[in-house]
Amino acid sequence: MAIRYWLGVVHHDHVLRGVAGGFAQVNHGARAPLERMGPSDGFVFYSPRESFDGEPLKQFTAVGRLADAEVFQATQGPQMRGPAGDFLPWRRRVDWDHDAVATPIRPLLPSLDFTRDKRDWGYQLRAGLIELTRHDFELIRDQLRHTPGEQRPSTARRADGSRHPAQHATTAFAAGLR
Repeated sequence: MAIRYWLGVVHHDHVLRGVAGGFAQVNHGARAPLERMGPSDGFVFYSPRESFDGEPLKQFTAVGRLADAEVFQATQGPQMRGPAGDFLPWRRRVDWDHDAVATPIRPLLPSLDFTRDKRDWGYQLRAGLIELTRHDFELIRDQLRHTPGEQRPSTARRADGSRHPAQHATTAFAAGLR
């Protein structure tokens, strides 16, 4: 089976949980979108916001490859259950690039197949998961890979010296989100 490439749209706080836990979850835990994916498919997360009520972000926030063919249902922990104890989301295991650094979408808009010459490119992201071309996946992945000493908008410090909250923290920090 040919390798395919996917873009999941998820708030950044949920992306951090997925990266720390080694999984991807899309469309509020729906199974069907995950079943379309195959082992070794490329996967990118785009985060329009920090959190549900958080600040706008509009960045690619994680990249990886699907680890296997299994779609599994999460059953651990009370934090994954709704008020009625019925929220059991479906997930896929992902080998995440833990060195990836979030990068804004805006500079890539003219270069990406799914955004080029599309004034309303964001509308398609409302589906929560879209298939990407290999070109788009590789371009995004390359932007997420940090080069030592390189300063990009997503990795640069603010005027007060603090880091932007979207910058990926260390794996130890992300592990604390489990």
